[in-house]
Amino acid sequence: MSPYQTAKQRYADLGVDTESALAQLATIPISLHCWQGDDVGGFETTSTELSGGIAVTGNHPGKARNPEELRSDLDKVYSILPGNHRLNLHSFYGEFGGKVVDRDEYEVCHFQNWIDWAKANNHGLDFNPTFFAHPKADSGFTLSSGDKGIRDFWIEHGKRCREIGEAMGQALNSHCANNVWVPDGYKDLPADRLSPRKRLESALDELFSKPMEHNLDAVECKLFGIGSESYVVGSHEFYMGYAVKNQTLLCLDAGHFHPTESIADKLSSVSLHVPEILLHVSRGVRWDSDHVIVLDDLLLDIARELVRGGLLDKTHIGLDFFDASINRVAAWTIGTRAMIKALLIALLEPTETLQNLENEGDYTGRLALMEDLKMMPFGDVWEEYCERQNVPGSHAWLNEVRDYENTILAQRESSQPTKIAAA
Repeated sequence: MSPYQTAKQRYADLGVDTESALAQLATIPISLHCWQGDDVGGFETTSTELSGGIAVTGNHPGKARNPEELRSDLDKVYSILPGNHRLNLHSFYGEFGGKVVDRDEYEVCHFQNWIDWAKANNHGLDFNPTFFAHPKADSGFTLSSGDKGIRDFWIEHGKRCREIGEAMGQALNSHCANNVWVPDGYKDLPADRLSPRKRLESALDELFSKPMEHNLDAVECKLFGIGSESYVVGSHEFYMGYAVKNQTLLCLDAGHFHPTESIADKLSSVSLHVPEILLHVSRGVRWDSDHVIVLDDLLLDIARELVRGGLLDKTHIGLDFFDASINRVAAWTIGTRAMIKALLIALLEPTETLQNLENEGDYTGRLALMEDLKMMPFGDVWEEYCERQNVPGSHAWLNEVRDYENTILAQRESSQPTKIAAA
């Protein structure tokens, strides 16, 4: 008997159908984040550095220098992932033909190559306006700025990004989750917390004013950032209230809360009041450091909550980490596989049995079964899944990445193309 057949029988003894779990797992897309491939650089022809509290550490050779290289790297990642997945694209990854195109001038044509690539490869696309790394974000305020000209610039940027998301969703016949995150806030104690939030609310109302059919609006909160340690305009309370009131999606980023606070516990509460949830799954180490996610307890808690609460159908799972200290293709692969593995482990739980024990007040039996599940042979089921999906399992995928690094990444020059300063 094969390892999978043995595992299948052991799970069957607990009332779990591994075939059903594998079939369901194959239907769950993960939205990979484009910015892992180039250290959140984007492809604008400007010299603006990262801002908004975003920092990428490391200088591993071979980062993508242009859209073609980024798509090549992504193709490699998708080829060694089981399942069919999406791409989460930030707006400053558009293709501008070497011209200076400011963000209030973005058009669908600047993303047509991404749409064509996604269509050819059967990927859905998600999108994000880029409210950082721009001279008009240097004050630390964008949509909540006290300067109406600054606010109007960023509102127009957001509107254009919604139009682009609408075009993506329509072209790919798959709704585009379009997520708004702004870095607005103060480093030190503010004298007025209310006014920026009033301005942010008004700006969002205008930004979202046009109805869309294929674009799904989402708003994302944050506890603090570098340069906004004392006050973030878009707090969890602000955005949860806004999402509930306006029935937008609420984006929960695993790194945007207190280090001891898990977003898993928020999912059931949020799900009662918003139409759908967007996740940005990352791993903070001491702060919102966006390390590559691994198969740890925090990730497992998120996956289990999605499965136990029946929330998979109303949750969009996206990733949000960036590590330049290791091979970037490997970082994508490790993190995405960790997310898929966590979902598999959750799908292999006897959820009904656990919940029946709980409802009967048998907390002893519930805890005992949860502990026993930790020793179940999920790894054998994972290997079977990879084999059926025609992708390498275990550590074999790393051999493919090593070969890609030696033949492709090593050929890239360490120097970056000259950027043209924005007018």
